[in-house]
Amino acid sequence: MTAVVVSGLGVEFGRHESRRSVVRDVAFSIEAGEIFGLVGPSGCGKTTVLRVLAGLNLDWAGRIEVLGATLAPHRRIVGPLRRDIQMVFQDPYASLHPRHRIRRILGEPLHVRREADVEGKVARILGEVGLPPGLAARYPHQLSGGQRQRVAIARALLQQPKLLLLDEPTSALDVSVQAGILNLLADLRERHRMTMILVSHDPGVVAHLCDRVARMERGEIVSREGG
Repeated sequence: MTAVVVSGLGVEFGRHESRRSVVRDVAFSIEAGEIFGLVGPSGCGKTTVLRVLAGLNLDWAGRIEVLGATLAPHRRIVGPLRRDIQMVFQDPYASLHPRHRIRRILGEPLHVRREADVEGKVARILGEVGLPPGLAARYPHQLSGGQRQRVAIARALLQQPKLLLLDEPTSALDVSVQAGILNLLADLRERHRMTMILVSHDPGVVAHLCDRVARMERGEIVSREGG
């Protein structure tokens, strides 16, 4: 089953005379359960592609199908598909509320859905990403970079997504911590059969984790590896 199809994707930034193309004619498809990598230097457009798929950038042209649904430019992703697509950002500290304890950060979506046993579910998801349940009482600034990234991954997993978008998930971490996060992602893929798209500027990171890789330069895909 094909989980993602992107064809002729183009994105421009700016207005009028200052408008410039940042993504041009990008095309790829991803099978369900596959980890697909987009690699390239900073500014090549790979994160922009991810933000389009996440519904964070609505100004685009082309054709996109995600999990059997057709996305439309200038329209937000709503309904069950909104939960099925989750994104983990490069800087987890910026995406975690600094004045909320981890139990609140993770528990709020569950409270909104009026789910039972929120404390238990928070403890279980922390365990799933290799963190002790007692960490729920801490604030983001009391965690290491690797711990914060695991919390960010846990928050995405609580939505039970089918597609996980990962924007440079290890770039802000020490090399010794990077391996742990990559191994965690590989393990989660096996356990949940999630489809993942990993964006990175580091070829070693994508080689470690991805089934196939597309390399981007100046807004275009210039090469592919892995079939």
